[in-house]
Amino acid sequence: MSSHLFLQRVSLKTRLTLALLLAFLLIFADHRLGAMQPIRAFLNSVVSPVQYLAVMPEQALDNVISQVQSRRRIMRENTQLKEDNLLLQGQLQRFQFLVRENDRLRELLASDSREERLRMVAEVIAVDSDPFSHQVVVNKGTRHGVYIGQPVIDADGIVGQVADVGVTTARVILISDQSHAIPTRAEMSGIRVIAQGVGDTALLELMHVPHSTELQEGDVLFSSGLGGVFPEGYPVARIKRITRDESLPFAQVSAAPIANLDRIRMLLLLWDSGSETQPVRSEADEREQELREQELREQNQRPVEEQN
Repeated sequence: MSSHLFLQRVSLKTRLTLALLLAFLLIFADHRLGAMQPIRAFLNSVVSPVQYLAVMPEQALDNVISQVQSRRRIMRENTQLKEDNLLLQGQLQRFQFLVRENDRLRELLASDSREERLRMVAEVIAVDSDPFSHQVVVNKGTRHGVYIGQPVIDADGIVGQVADVGVTTARVILISDQSHAIPTRAEMSGIRVIAQGVGDTALLELMHVPHSTELQEGDVLFSSGLGGVFPEGYPVARIKRITRDESLPFAQVSAAPIANLDRIRMLLLLWDSGSETQPVRSEADEREQELREQELREQNQRPVEEQN
């Protein structure tokens, strides 16, 4: 009987009253006496690692998104800078030629090299797998105004010319191809020679050079403008070796292309400003090209304004 009375449960009303009283006492003690402050600090220390782990996936995701956006922005800026640099290098080649002509006091006002040429950046998307053919495929075609025989340069010098063209792609034959030849002119002596490809991206052969030639090792050869394909004044090759063997009818002259034909990626397609065929760009390309040309003009004018 006594055991049954001992195990009798406390009523819900009594437990609620005790809980409210205990809560009131804890609130009073914490508010007036600060008794719960050590316990709160301890609980914060215990919970903080859990909070850190809960926030860590969100922070990691934010970091990944930020890095991806930064990488894309850097890649876009890098591509833009490469194209701008290629355009500047193409203009620099023409300007250097004009400076040399002015230094020599040559009155070549009708020279093709003095005509403003339209340009479009193209990217190499494929290389011919045939070891006996030096050709590459670029991502521009007839829809962009590309035509057969169009001259192609890079940041250093002449690369080749368009041999075949499709709607969205074109095939460029390099000056190192065995079937390709380009008329050139020596920078120092003005001697005109034909540079023939020999199937080696690092070597060209000069054709029918007499033993008495004034050409020298180290002379730079520029496009002469003859034949109407390549404009005058763009770098082609540098003479490496001259062999004068009297038993042969002509001297053997080899030259190294100025352009790195085995590492080309970005190219420039050239158009005559007065020709019937003109580059075709979309409205977005036109706006982008106008912005680039404006930036290039500002960069070219800035040194002059600073000098004045």
